[in-house]
Amino acid sequence: MSSSKITLPINQTQNNLGDGYLKFQLNRQTFALLSMRQTQEAIIIPFEAVTSMPNMPSCVLGLMNWRSRIIWVVDLPRMLNLEYLDNRLRQYNVIVIRVESVLLGLVVQEIKGTAKFMPDDIRSPLGHIASSLVPYLRGCIIQEKEILLVLDAQSIVQSSILRSD
Repeated sequence: MSSSKITLPINQTQNNLGDGYLKFQLNRQTFALLSMRQTQEAIIIPFEAVTSMPNMPSCVLGLMNWRSRIIWVVDLPRMLNLEYLDNRLRQYNVIVIRVESVLLGLVVQEIKGTAKFMPDDIRSPLGHIASSLVPYLRGCIIQEKEILLVLDAQSIVQSSILRSD
């Protein structure tokens, strides 16, 4: 038996496991996913750890220190025009994403864990999701009881909402 016959089934099995995603809740009724390839870390920080900055868009909460780097922190539901987070929160659930050299902290309602999905599971969001969300999506995954938004980290980082050119 040659070794190439052994490695082929192993590679096929690894591909069949699907891609890894971080699952989280944007608000009470909206669940979303981000690719683990662009997710650096999911952390809980006290709200005092974010320093607000003047003259920023309403979705930009401010700056925080993450691993000796200063990064922007964004209220992701507000950025997506969804129901806002409760501004009386004593702590933030932050997902740190990286797109090329850009780091960004995304505050969400709750981090649910990880999940794996096959690329074929991702469907077009058209007809299922509000059109205002579509520019930030790679697609959606329709499950029995919920629709999961598959967010595109690059579209979030490059959003005109975050630019003050």
